[in-house]
Amino acid sequence: MSVDLNGIGPGQVNNPRTTADKSSGSQNSQAPAGEQSKAQGAAARGDNVSLSSQAKNLKQLEQKLGEAPEMDDDRIAEIRSALEDGTYKVDAEKLAQKMLEMDKSIFG
Repeated sequence: MSVDLNGIGPGQVNNPRTTADKSSGSQNSQAPAGEQSKAQGAAARGDNVSLSSQAKNLKQLEQKLGEAPEMDDDRIAEIRSALEDGTYKVDAEKLAQKMLEMDKSIFG
């Protein structure tokens, strides 16, 4: 549907319409009577939706992830205490490998 904005004057913009005007105007402008009866018939039958097994599995996974905590509080406490004690060790080779894997996943 296109609207010609060139012919609109200041008195024609945002004119309030009553609900009776809206309902009678919308019925006439939407679709021909044959198409309206088809749409009403489809609405009366009801729509059916069936999800694939993959979609159902994804929904279950999403629910499980929602139940899991965002952070492992025990692991955080363990690392925090190791940092405070000075016993936290960084495995430089493992760190370098992870950095290379990340670089490869980003840049290919």
